[in-house]
Parts: sequence; structure tokens; C-alpha cells
Amino acid sequence: MKNELLLSIITGLWFWIAGGLSGYTLFSTLKSPTFIGTILGLIWGDPVTGIVAGGSIEVVYLGLVAPGGNIPSDKGLAALIAVPLVLMSNMSVEIAVSIAVPVGVLGVMINNIRRYGNAFLVHKADDYAVEGNVKGIWHAATTYSFIFGFFLRFPIVFVTNYFGADFVNNLLKIIPEWFIHGMEVMGGLLPALGFATILFMIGKKQLMPLFVIAYFVVEYFELSTIGASIFGISIALLIMYMGGFPELGGKDMNRTKNKVMKPRTNQEAIQAMMKGSK
Repeated sequence: MKNELLLSIITGLWFWIAGGLSGYTLFSTLKSPTFIGTILGLIWGDPVTGIVAGGSIEVVYLGLVAPGGNIPSDKGLAALIAVPLVLMSNMSVEIAVSIAVPVGVLGVMINNIRRYGNAFLVHKADDYAVEGNVKGIWHAATTYSFIFGFFLRFPIVFVTNYFGADFVNNLLKIIPEWFIHGMEVMGGLLPALGFATILFMIGKKQLMPLFVIAYFVVEYFELSTIGASIFGISIALLIMYMGGFPELGGKDMNRTKNKVMKPRTNQEAIQAMMKGSK
């Protein structure tokens, strides 16, 4: 059912609920570009395009981490704006991916505004606590914050998607072909950046042969995703049952199993992680 108004309302409500009621249980699912693309594609009647667009955006954020709860980019907002633009306009997936990245950065600004507003509500809850107003504390912690989130999140996504499709179509008609091609090339490179980021996080020299072997096995034997997953899980279990790699925790873990680990600061933990990824 291709209804731009309906899709715009759904995406606006999605962004509001995902950041307000999802909690830690559903947060990762509702913010996943692949899941967003699948659902929006089904609603629009073009699930294939939705999955392709959402999956392409997901790859960009593979190595995304949120140290201390501070997100460097909001992949949920990026998908909720980029995927509908692909579905409702003539925009290619590559261009949508290149647009999704700055939109995700905008989501960080929105999240910071939310935190400033919630800080005011925290002080309001303190005032209610002094008064002994239990209901006031509850509303300051939930109701007021949820209402504030609606006015902060819903309008941005709704307006962008409802008026953005026609604007994008008209804009694509006047933009030079060479510029559009450059955007497509950049959008095609961004997923590679996501893979590079995740390799930087987990890539250790002891594991790189496994990565190379897996790549060429899939490439030359044309394994499906399910087949590659089965082989990957089996190899991981074999390595685990055989004691793992000594340098990555096999013998070292057995040697230090009965020792009391010295507490480390966050800075020391980050430095150890970065050192181990080299």
C-alpha cells in the first residue's frame, strides 16, 4: 500500500517509540536498519528494496560502539529517513547510504537535546521527592519525558519523509549526472568502511588467516549465507573445545584462572583493547 502520509506517520512514531518505550530489551531491534528496512518495505509493498536499503545502511554501522552510553551516530534515524526516501523516490540505494551518514550525526544532536530536557525533569523529580509526591516523581520519570520525546522526535522524521520525497525527485532532476555518480560511488564505499571498522575492533593477527580462508571459501565455492554461518559456528566451537588460541586466552586463561584480576580503570581497559586489536 503506497501511501506517503501513512509511511511518514509510521516512521515518525517509530522514531519516537524506539527512543522512548523500547528500553534495553527492544532498543537494538527497533534501531536496526535491516529490521527497519524490512518492515517499511513490507508496508510500502516493496520488501526487496526495503531490505537492500536497510541492509546497506546496517553495514556502515557494523563497528559502531557507544562508549559510556554516548552514541557517535544514530543509525535508527539514518534508516528511518534514508529507507523511505528510497521507497518513495527515484533515489538509488548508494545515494541513500551517503545521505544516511550525516542524518545519523543529526540524531546525536537530537539525543543530546533530549538529555538536556531530561536533566530538567530530574530536578523536577527531586522537588516532588521533597514534597513526598510519588505520582509526581513517576510522571517526571516517565510521562513527561515521553511527551517531550514526541515533540522532539516525531516532527523531524514526519516532515522530512512526507515532504522530502517530492523534493528529492525534483532535486535529482536538476543535479548534474557526474555529481550523482560521485554520490553513488561514495555510498558504495561506506559499507566497506563499516567492514574495516569491525575488522579493526576484532581483527587480531592470530585470527586473520581464518578471515582470509573464510572469504575465499565463500567466494570460490559460492556458499550461501546459511552455509557459511554453519561452517563458521562449527569452526568456532572446534577452536573453543580445543582450548582456543594461547595468545588470545587459551593457556593464558588457564594460567590466570585462579588469580585475582587487578581492577582497571576505563582508560586502561580502552588502551588494552586498542593494543590487542593491532
